[in-house]
Amino acid sequence: MTTREILAQFKLMEREERAELLHDLIDIMNTPTPSEKRYDVRDFRGIGAGLADGTDAQEYVNQLRSEWDHRP
Repeated sequence: MTTREILAQFKLMEREERAELLHDLIDIMNTPTPSEKRYDVRDFRGIGAGLADGTDAQEYVNQLRSEWDHRP
């Protein structure tokens, strides 16, 4: 069924049915798909633990960039 066909059917519905359908569609659009997982800030706990070893931030970035230059 094409979107035009769906729209044509929608126009034939009673006002209350259209309102219910719109409500359901909005619920579907607001529900994240598995590929759109929403993260909780607690999911990132400990992710940067190795960075707190006293390394200068700019030195760390420079090291990462030099590694990028040597990738095949």
